[in-house]
Amino acid sequence: MSNTMKALVKAKPQPGLWMEQREVPQIGADDVLIRINKTGICGTDIHIWNWDEWAQKTVPTGLVTGHEFAGEIVDMGRNVSGLSMGQRCSGEGHLIGKTSRQSRAGKFHLDPETRGIGVNEQGAFAQYLRLPAFNVVPLPDDISDDIGAILDPLGNAVHTALSFNLLCEDVLITGAGPIGIMAAAVARHAGARNVVITDINPDRLALAAQVTDVVPVNVLEEDLADVIARLKMRQGFDVGLEMSGSQAALDQMVEAMVMGGRIALLGIPPGKSPVDWSRIVFKAITLKGVYGREIFETWYKMIAMLQNGLDVSRVITHRFGVDDFEAGFDAMRSGSSGKVVLDWTGG
Repeated sequence: MSNTMKALVKAKPQPGLWMEQREVPQIGADDVLIRINKTGICGTDIHIWNWDEWAQKTVPTGLVTGHEFAGEIVDMGRNVSGLSMGQRCSGEGHLIGKTSRQSRAGKFHLDPETRGIGVNEQGAFAQYLRLPAFNVVPLPDDISDDIGAILDPLGNAVHTALSFNLLCEDVLITGAGPIGIMAAAVARHAGARNVVITDINPDRLALAAQVTDVVPVNVLEEDLADVIARLKMRQGFDVGLEMSGSQAALDQMVEAMVMGGRIALLGIPPGKSPVDWSRIVFKAITLKGVYGREIFETWYKMIAMLQNGLDVSRVITHRFGVDDFEAGFDAMRSGSSGKVVLDWTGG
């Protein structure tokens, strides 16, 4: 194995990423070295590419970016057990601490010391990744590397969708990005009665209808009150999954909920937003903020669902060799793609 590798690096404090030769990471006693086969491009990676205000405050220049991946273990530290050389895997990209109350209680996804690969620590847009063995998620043979590379965002969708009981419920999803579309597929798989997804992007709505049995609604053309009547829902939606980060979408969702409705929020608004709290109070609505995945319960759930018929393969709309990474980012930045996967196996 060569001592150097290709890596996509935030090399300069300006828009873009740059391909560089980097040293292969050295692993510690509790780490594994993963040879990367496929990576997914995330919305977070687009923020880093664009070098927006959040990225400037958060991401150090010189960082290898990327956090959605699938690969295989090629080296293991001396303390690692339960894994094997050549084992296919993905992994949890949140690196947790061990001292907080939340972590010591096993609520790892709530640990305030969490750091993210590809955001705070060296990431997966590279031929090799060092990862704590604790974070490794083995991939069953019936889950491909393409799907393995998007388990991180699928986990966000699963965590959000399974925040509330969905069986026989009417579900509204605002935001038909890749995670919103996957949440719709999860809701349908979990037994929801009606699943409606809203957006103003016709390409994304068309993709949602291709991926799963969902009612796509362009809110520029159709009112949700008319959709509720058309679907013969007496009062409105039981569960809302807010994936867009749009204040207007959240306002529409609140109005479309039943009394006592439940809303899980994954979308992040671009700044502070005015909220009509009296409307939420008088409708007795429960709000839950969602961050990342429940480590590792969400991983178990989504792998089980994938093995039991959940199909999100069509949410991947573009595949590129890593040398064409700029085309991959252009596709993702267009706002019309689903998930974009980069192939690192070509050399």
